[in-house]
Amino acid sequence: MRARAPASSANLGPGFDALAVALDRYVEVEVRGAPTFVLHSEGEGSEIPPDGDHLAARVVRKVLGHDRFAVRVRSQIPLGRGLGSSAALAAAAAAAAGASDPLAVAAEVDGHAENAAASVLGGLVVAAMIGGRPVSRCLPLDPSLAYVALVPDRRLATVEARSVLPSEVPFADAVANLGRMGLLLAGLADGASLEPFAGEDRLHQGARAQLFPQAPQLLARLVEAGAAVACWSGAGPSLLAICRSASEADRVREAGEVALAEANVAGEALRLSADLGGLVVEKV
Repeated sequence: MRARAPASSANLGPGFDALAVALDRYVEVEVRGAPTFVLHSEGEGSEIPPDGDHLAARVVRKVLGHDRFAVRVRSQIPLGRGLGSSAALAAAAAAAAGASDPLAVAAEVDGHAENAAASVLGGLVVAAMIGGRPVSRCLPLDPSLAYVALVPDRRLATVEARSVLPSEVPFADAVANLGRMGLLLAGLADGASLEPFAGEDRLHQGARAQLFPQAPQLLARLVEAGAAVACWSGAGPSLLAICRSASEADRVREAGEVALAEANVAGEALRLSADLGGLVVEKV
């Protein structure tokens, strides 16, 4: 079997650990029976040793219950950058191995229901772990919206990004996030109503700035260039700009390249679109 899953950007500012949107960078996994285990990887992540500890190998072994298989991985999704590479790979590997519920497998392995749901369902999703299982729903997403990701040339492990978060948040901050999340969802459904304040967050982005000090400056530059909303992408260090149109996204991408250079941050600005198809599986 062969399966393809899209990247994703989670949180989207105030939707911490709940919201994610699927984006058009992909990982493809092919699984075939074989006398002994073998894995071949191309593209992003190809430097990871192709042994039994590889995420794709662990997921396929979990589904099949043995290691008599060959896996081929082809990925366009940068690793450790906050674009849901692990969730997408886990979903694609589970589906290629024949899992009846790739979303459940991916959420369990990756630990992020929202990223896994976006990679499986496509579009904009809300998700949570309920009773140990992922529960997700697709939400309205204005098709005219376009996206730009500023992707630094360095990784930021999710565990490190979570280590700097406070264990408690003030009541006022929780209320502020809830209100902005509602405004964000309304704006994502109707891009004409999307405003920068809808992407504001008080739960995680401020605390994580110590791990990427240039982030606040870069986010401000994205909004100045015309982004309707600018936020961290997942745990970072990538930053996401949500734009009201494709032409606006093109201008924001150009401004993002300049902003990265001026901030002395090596990386690239990617022009992206939402993926609405999610996980695709085919026989080979």
